Amino acid sequence: MQRYAMVCRMRPDKREEYLALHRDVWPGVEATITHCGIRNFSIYVIDDVLFGYYEYIGDDYDADQRRMAADPVTQEWWARTAPCQIPFTADADVPNWQPLAEAWHLD
Repeated sequence: MQRYAMVCRMRPDKREEYLALHRDVWPGVEATITHCGIRNFSIYVIDDVLFGYYEYIGDDYDADQRRMAADPVTQEWWARTAPCQIPFTADADVPNWQPLAEAWHLD
């Protein structure tokens, strides 16, 4: 099992839209996430900051990420959620979520 954490910001004018989408995540999106080996996925919020955490239990993370990106329902979901997000740092080379390096862990 591998742990992943990520962070981004919400566009203030899109905050309620983003949170409303996540109060009722589409079943097809959840099914794809599960099918691609992701478990224990949580998103936390404080002010305009979003923090995401999940655990990957599969054998080929890159292949599973490609499978998720190819899913039409997930593509539609991302088209709805991506405009609500911006990278955490201004100089980021990603469109929204920035991966975090693990600094410490205790089981």
